[in-house]
Amino acid sequence: MHRHCAPFLPGTPRTDHHRHAASLIDFEELAPLVADALVTDVLVLGGRGVWVDRGTGLTPVGGLVLSEPRARDLARALVARGGRHIDETTPCADVRHGDGIRVHAVLSPVSVLGTAISIRLPQTQRPTIARLVQAGFFHHVPRSVVDRAVHERRNVLVTGATGSGKTTLLAAMLALVPPDERIITVEDVAELRIDHPHVVALETRQANAEGAGALGTQRLLQEALRMRPDRIVVGECRGPEIRELTSALNTGHDGGAGTVHANGVRDVASRLEALGALAGLGAESVARQAASAFDLVLHVDRRNGVRRLAEVGCFGVDRHGRLEVVPVEPTGRRTSGGSGGPGPRSAAHTADGATGVSAGGGTGADAAPGTGGAGGAQPVGRAPRGAGGAHRRTRGR
Repeated sequence: MHRHCAPFLPGTPRTDHHRHAASLIDFEELAPLVADALVTDVLVLGGRGVWVDRGTGLTPVGGLVLSEPRARDLARALVARGGRHIDETTPCADVRHGDGIRVHAVLSPVSVLGTAISIRLPQTQRPTIARLVQAGFFHHVPRSVVDRAVHERRNVLVTGATGSGKTTLLAAMLALVPPDERIITVEDVAELRIDHPHVVALETRQANAEGAGALGTQRLLQEALRMRPDRIVVGECRGPEIRELTSALNTGHDGGAGTVHANGVRDVASRLEALGALAGLGAESVARQAASAFDLVLHVDRRNGVRRLAEVGCFGVDRHGRLEVVPVEPTGRRTSGGSGGPGPRSAAHTADGATGVSAGGGTGADAAPGTGGAGGAQPVGRAPRGAGGAHRRTRGR
């Protein structure tokens, strides 16, 4: 099979920033693009063209068009080298190469206009909070919100659209975890690159050609609970595994985290209800489980090529027994427009050190017991942790 070994492609700018990986040659014609450390995404559409994103939006790669047969062959090769298979009976696949390069492929005719290959490239350096600060990630919401969430072992749900920086923020947060704690991650395709000495990464596996051997996120999460975790992390909740995650976080596993696709803080509740329905949970069950399991929502977005922490939200249950996630300002005050508001369960930390917020905008102590403040939402879940700082769960092993 032909391998393209040119150091650059005609019509593309040379770069002094290179990504070093032994597997770059696996990408053949695309290797020069994958090697460019400024590139975050490489997209191929068979017979149509190739596009790249260097952080400012997609631009076409001049002079490079993979024919449909060539794109199909490359998709099969990349998926096979990632340990999975793709063919007419299984026309879609998602695999990992090296240290976090993610390859997704859809063969035609499922991809109507031609075989589609999407390559997501990680940063050359593992994400840290300090690097995010330099990139302006915390321009709207102060980094102290994240620092306190990790230090006080808060359970966090990171939300955002595809490519908004959910995985980057989660990995940077986990790098703040003390080195004597054990982090176990569960992902469909392992993307989290965490700068921490004790990480166990579990990755799902699809069935073989005989239809056997599949290991899904739900099963791996169950296994993770038996592996003496200090913190459990689900890279992305997209199905029934939301039931196992919320159950785990409700049984003493503090400091956990997960990510969910959502357009904004106010959309998180309906998104979790939809995922809970896949697990056979009703809306009220999802509300009680999620409000008790998670302390806060961190919503990230991407505007004009800049990723940022855009919103913080509190969980609660409204007067109708439905889950509600209300945005909270960085100052700690609940924004207007919520139908009820969360109870004092939440951890909407502020830059000046406040540890909680009630539905009325004050601290949890300001609300009368069992009222959840003036908004009418009922407080759910365990009591807020004491002012003593970090909370370490009791290990009954």
